[in-house]
Amino acid sequence: MAPNQSPQKSAGTDSALSLFQLLDPEVLGNPYPLYHRLQSEDPVHWDPFLHAWVVTRYQDVVRVLREFSAERTPTPEQLSAMGLSDLNPIAQVMVKQMLFLDPPSHTRIRGLASQAFTPQRVEALRSHIREIVQTLLKAVEEKGCIDVIADLAEPLPCIVTAEMLGVPVEDHRQLKLWSQDFAEMLGNFQYNPDHVPSILKSTQQMTAYFRSAMRTEKLRPTGLVSSLMNAEVQGDRFTEDEVIANCIVTMVGGQETTTNLIGNGVLSLLRNPGELEKLRANPSGVPLAVEELLRYESPSQHTGRLAPADTELGGKSIRKRQAVMAVMAAANRDPERFPDPDRLDITRTDNRHVAFGWGAHFCFGAPLARIEGQIAFEELLRRFPHWSLAPGPLIWRTNLGLRGLTSLPVRFARSMQSEHAIPN
Repeated sequence: MAPNQSPQKSAGTDSALSLFQLLDPEVLGNPYPLYHRLQSEDPVHWDPFLHAWVVTRYQDVVRVLREFSAERTPTPEQLSAMGLSDLNPIAQVMVKQMLFLDPPSHTRIRGLASQAFTPQRVEALRSHIREIVQTLLKAVEEKGCIDVIADLAEPLPCIVTAEMLGVPVEDHRQLKLWSQDFAEMLGNFQYNPDHVPSILKSTQQMTAYFRSAMRTEKLRPTGLVSSLMNAEVQGDRFTEDEVIANCIVTMVGGQETTTNLIGNGVLSLLRNPGELEKLRANPSGVPLAVEELLRYESPSQHTGRLAPADTELGGKSIRKRQAVMAVMAAANRDPERFPDPDRLDITRTDNRHVAFGWGAHFCFGAPLARIEGQIAFEELLRRFPHWSLAPGPLIWRTNLGLRGLTSLPVRFARSMQSEHAIPN
């Protein structure tokens, strides 16, 4: 950062307030005390370790998501100037993704891509999604236990996303492996040089995969890939690279969000047995419960923006083009917006959380993620009424921005059993 861009000193510039604390497994396991401390001590905090402002109050996060620039990805030229030219193949994809674009470029791409995920089109898939969930659960029924992540939360969105894209469903496992690599880069503050070769390889393989898919007869004509290929907006057509880049980000987002929603949600219910009992007694409350689970353990914890101009936020002066981290998970636990925010309440009605973002970049896959989550919980409750967490430690993925577990072993039974204490 140039000297004339240095921010005024924040109230708390010690490392205890830095989001780099999330690298500590204990903090990663429960980041909410850190978020609450930021909210109470320095809600618009200059993090000298991230070289970014960290925003944690609900009203400020909403403003950042609504007004600040999403065009934060360095171009290949900028990376080369920083001596990071090995990342150029990744940057060439990211700079074309709607996630990192502002209007009118963002509007142009999103307008068409979101047509594949309208609430009406997604609702029509409800019965099919239920069949997929039932098949996945039937496969583990005789075992008496389930790894919620490996057996349900990962394969469900992989299969559904492959179908929505219009690519062969049998490719869904490979698509997941690529997505995990790409998601690591999206969710972490800084790239890990040791992981660059695998991320580069995955990016190149995904690009080649979708480029090949666009030229074969295996592509489903009603899928997103074909829709983007054949779209024409006011005489303008998408380039092949734009189609590929936005298929990749749609695939990654569609898989990661739902996986983490289901895994985090099951764990939250196990840790709050009173709420789980309420849901067992009233399964019709699942849609409302899913919204509370999204608020309580947000699958996407934070996102980056750039200040579009010199501005003031929370009494702090933010310079044009300075980086700002909007911490949605903190906003969703803001006591000024949500009464008793650290309590899981599956009947909470005033629940306009920001788990899916806000404004122009609100997740267009939200209707699909919601329905997948609703059906997963409905079927888990119907088929396996009584759950208990299997012994062993809980390990959170090292992806700091996309919050989820590596595994979640759960025992189930059809008759009530005493449940194990749930570790924190």
